[in-house]
Amino acid sequence: MTSRIIAVDPFDLIVFGGSGDLTYRKLLPALYHRHRDGQLPEDALIIGVSRRQMSPEDYREATRKALVEHVPADERDDAGIDTFLKRLSYLAVDASSDQGWEQLQAALKGREDRIRAFYLAVAPELFGIICGKLGSYALVTPQSRIIIEKPIGHDLASAQAVNDAVGVVFEESQIYRIDHYLGKETVQNLMALRFANLLLEPLWNAAHIDHVQITVAETLGVEGRGAYYDHAGAIRDIVQNHMIQLLCLIAMEPPARLDADGVRDEKLKVLRALKPIDEATAGLHTVRGQYRSGAIDGKSVTDYLSEVENKASRTETFVAIKAEIANWRWAGVPFYLRTGKRLSARMSEIVVAYKAVPHSIFEASAGNIERNMLVIRIQPEEGVKLWLMIKDPGPGGMRLRYVPLDMTFAEAFSARNPDAYERLLLDVIRGNQTLFMRRDEVEAAWRWIDPIAEAWSRSNDAPKPYTSGTWGPTASVALIERDGRTWHEDID
Repeated sequence: MTSRIIAVDPFDLIVFGGSGDLTYRKLLPALYHRHRDGQLPEDALIIGVSRRQMSPEDYREATRKALVEHVPADERDDAGIDTFLKRLSYLAVDASSDQGWEQLQAALKGREDRIRAFYLAVAPELFGIICGKLGSYALVTPQSRIIIEKPIGHDLASAQAVNDAVGVVFEESQIYRIDHYLGKETVQNLMALRFANLLLEPLWNAAHIDHVQITVAETLGVEGRGAYYDHAGAIRDIVQNHMIQLLCLIAMEPPARLDADGVRDEKLKVLRALKPIDEATAGLHTVRGQYRSGAIDGKSVTDYLSEVENKASRTETFVAIKAEIANWRWAGVPFYLRTGKRLSARMSEIVVAYKAVPHSIFEASAGNIERNMLVIRIQPEEGVKLWLMIKDPGPGGMRLRYVPLDMTFAEAFSARNPDAYERLLLDVIRGNQTLFMRRDEVEAAWRWIDPIAEAWSRSNDAPKPYTSGTWGPTASVALIERDGRTWHEDID
């Protein structure tokens, strides 16, 4: 099976933070892949912008090196890279002064009829400043869009301040708040699985589902992001955006149609239905931890406090939460969220665990009947498994066996699985906001997260230590096991 390539309209993309890690590691490789597949118009222009002084030629050479490093050898070719680099230009622009803005204005002059997208791959405190400059230098056209990366604030008040500052210059319909998780193939397949299959949707409720688990696990530590991470912690870095978005896609009602506001309206309803967790309940429904030294893949790794300046830091690197949604579809169904750094494996998955059969007709010798589970693997090895009970083949009576119907995307489809940024960048050009967060979504998520973070800050309890290379503090096991459930492990 091959992917269908749909060209996009002519556009100019201006990337602030154009010489940063995100741009070299993700954005430029994503654009190269779209160029290589023939999806970019011939005259599409990509301008890298940052304070660093370098010539356009130097920028192209730096991009070439980045593509060699971050694009697999079988997915790149010298001729394709050469033609892609011809699209690139570079300008030194200082966001906090007037340096370089007239040059950017000149570079875009006469191109006002094209789609113009500004990507802010910079620190959030620069969002408002850059938007103000874009407005004052008349760079915002009716077809302009602005793309902003998380974190959008560090709490509700700061998120509102960011949204206000960006909203002074751009209409809400022009603002694309990006969460790369929403561009992943398996995440989008959640909607296809639920709303294109009669088999699942009638059973997608509290009458049939026992609980849901969402895990986002990393083996890496803070990896040079200590200054940012020690301020944010796992709850702001992962839970507030990635995990809550996944929860919304699992729990939302079917939208009337698959358009941006239809989907986002339903996600907002889920956020508003989340039961609050505050100082009175945080100790029962949440666990936070901090990694200590240990071993991962046979290699010794150091503890968190050795990687940050504050040696008395109480920032959490692990979070587990028992969340509940107070509506008719999900009443009584717990959603267990778990994320952390320096865990046993790198993986992100959603587990929908169905209720047990009400009565077994089989003799004890046939074996135990396990509950059905739908396991949606987001990374690595994206795919879907539906765990079922079958008869073990062969003579000798009835023996039950627990096996998965397995659809691993790399095996099921011959087409290359595109990176999330490839899809999201071109959705911006198309003007499709379905996979991007609306302002009220972002702020509703903070309204749920803030009381948890505040409860932790008022508590005298330090994050619970856990050894690197494990699945987090033992308290996270107790969180789910006191309800008679266990964290899922891939048993195939």
